[in-house]
Formats: sequence, structure tokens, C-alpha cells
Amino acid sequence: MLRDRVDAFAKDLEVYAGDRPPTDYDLDMEVEGVQREADNHGFDRFHLLGYSAGGASSLAFAARHGERLLSLALLEPAWAGNERTEEEEALWLRFHALEPLPPDQFMTAFMRLQLAPGVEPPLPPEGPAPPWMAKRPAGLRALIDAFDCGKLDLEPLFSFDQPVYFAHGGRSHPDYYSRMADRLATIFSDFTVETFPERHHFDPPHRVEPERLASSLLALWQRAEA
Repeated sequence: MLRDRVDAFAKDLEVYAGDRPPTDYDLDMEVEGVQREADNHGFDRFHLLGYSAGGASSLAFAARHGERLLSLALLEPAWAGNERTEEEEALWLRFHALEPLPPDQFMTAFMRLQLAPGVEPPLPPEGPAPPWMAKRPAGLRALIDAFDCGKLDLEPLFSFDQPVYFAHGGRSHPDYYSRMADRLATIFSDFTVETFPERHHFDPPHRVEPERLASSLLALWQRAEA
């Protein structure tokens, strides 16, 4: 939907760059990866969008290099610092409890924790799983550990004056993403939340409602550049 209207480049997470996460993996690697990608494309200042762990990495980048961003768009970021609300913390501890599980059980339980009560996770696609899927359990465990050890410096975010957009699904777990949005709204001076009532973390708007999301992003970017 945006391909012909913007100069955009997609980047995968550094945690998935190899067959297994680096033994010393942390969020600094993701921040450096974003910076390297922007430099490679000659972007001095740019709009940054991240989904899930990419959203968490984008937040970390904004805290370190906010002067390079024209805007920030977060699609259900997996982490927004460790100063969580009581409800967020309770759910986070349940994520930790999954770590000893075998990969298949881990992935199923991991998905359920991100959905609102009563919402069933999507069925896996028919046929063999794509090769990249084998990296996900180890990568997710590495991300959980990195979030635990990570520190989101809030001071530069309080002074970040470019527009910030936060999208979340109405069928995602309300004790995580909705409360995270409420918390971030007290930090960013220009913060917009958009709810997609029928979407959830594994049925996200960029896959299912791309026209609506594209319209919101274009409005964000045009306002940031006005």
C-alpha cells in the first residue's frame, strides 16, 4: 500500500541474523543495527516503524538517537521499559514461566499470553513450517532476557517532540498493550493511539488492514514533515 509513495526499507532483527542468537545478545545490538541500516541508505533523519520486538528496538533507538527521527510508529511493541504497571508485570512473569517448555509448547503458550481472554490463536498454515520459524523459540527467549536486562532511558523520551503513533489490536491482551499505551502517553508529548478492534498480535493490521494502517502512517509522516 505504501510501496509507490515512500522510500521504505524493511530490516529483520539482529537476534535472528544467525542460526542462533549471539551469546552476548542485548538491545544495544538492535539499536546499532537500526543505525547501521539508516547509514547504509544515507538517511540522516528518518521515520522509524517497528512491530513487536521491532517496536521495542525502535523505542530503544528513540531513547538513544531521537535526534535522527522524524517520527516514531509502534505496532504493539513487545517491551517499553521495565517500569511496568502491576498488571503488565504480572503478565511479564507469566512469560518468564514459559522458558523451560519445549519449543512447540513454548510457542503455543507464548501466543496465548498475548491474546485477550477467550481469543484463540490462529491455526498454523498447512504444510511444513518455513525455515525461519526454527529460530523463533531461541530468539524469543533471548529477547525476554534482553528486555529484563535492558534499560529504557525515559529522560530523552520526555523531551522527544516528534509525533509518536501507537497501534494495537482490540483482541490482544488488554493488561499488556493497552496499559503500555496508557503509560507511554504520559511520556511522549505528541502521542496518538489507534485501536483496531478486530485485530490481535498474530493477526496484525499491517497484514489484514493495510489500507487503514497505511492511511494512518501517511498522515503521521506528513504531519511530522509539515
